Amino acid sequence: MVPEVLAGLSDPIIMGILLGGLYILIALGLSLVFGVMRLINVAHGDLVILGTYFAFFGMTGEILGHRLTIFGIDPILSLVIGIPLLFAIGFAIQKFLMSRAVQISMEAPLIIAFGISLIIQNICQRLWTPYSRGLTTSYALKSFSVGVFHIPLVYLLDFICALIVMVILREFLRRTYLGKAINAASQDRRAAQLMGINTDRVYAFAFAIAMATAAIAGVFLGLTFPFTPTSGVSFLIIAFGVIIIGGLGSVLGTFLGGLILGLAQTLGGHVLNELGLPGAATGQYLFLYVMVLVVLGVRPQGIFGR
Repeated sequence: MVPEVLAGLSDPIIMGILLGGLYILIALGLSLVFGVMRLINVAHGDLVILGTYFAFFGMTGEILGHRLTIFGIDPILSLVIGIPLLFAIGFAIQKFLMSRAVQISMEAPLIIAFGISLIIQNICQRLWTPYSRGLTTSYALKSFSVGVFHIPLVYLLDFICALIVMVILREFLRRTYLGKAINAASQDRRAAQLMGINTDRVYAFAFAIAMATAAIAGVFLGLTFPFTPTSGVSFLIIAFGVIIIGGLGSVLGTFLGGLILGLAQTLGGHVLNELGLPGAATGQYLFLYVMVLVVLGVRPQGIFGR
């Protein structure tokens, strides 16, 4: 029985690694916000879905039950507008809402983020109905073969994009003045202020950058999975799992956390399927959540957490 269950692991391992790329994309913004501001942005998943719906609108022109024929933008190309849009939204949220809420209490930003989450869900539901949607393109449906392996093209795109965004973000934080200011503010806000850094502005830019990554994650999420106005909640839970495993605020830890959760999901589904147990499609998430609980029990700060 055991050899039969372990047979054919190569496919789920490859798919798990590639799926981990999508989870990395989704979690990067959440990790950045927490690492810099120690803020748990519970609206992050819904902001990712907002980016998905923006790409859906650009591709189909559909809104309020009507279809505008002037649109037809490829979802990836729509990022030319989507990234600046969510960057501006993120900057405004931090500057005009979160920064003021922090002065009231530590709970106030959490409540505001929860309110933003509900607002985004209701706006998306009103504009695009509660029905499931998808960013269906020609390349999203294609797959290619490498030897005996059949790999969906969009999964490979997820992983490549995750690598590119992670490297750009890491180099930005290490080499640019703003990146170094973000690092300084994340380590000691008071010391950063004494060095002449405007921490309020730095926090606003950090939140904006996180939302720019959410726009990218939203597009590739929509290319990979169907989505609804409430899908952000489930992907927020996955993003939390990624940064908990990797270590809160660590870019490299987020990368490893995404790979671990992707592998836990696909290998878990493979085991359930080989054992002939019912609910293999939904039960694979059980392995994902168990992995998070194990890490919390053994090393609560995560792999690269301090």
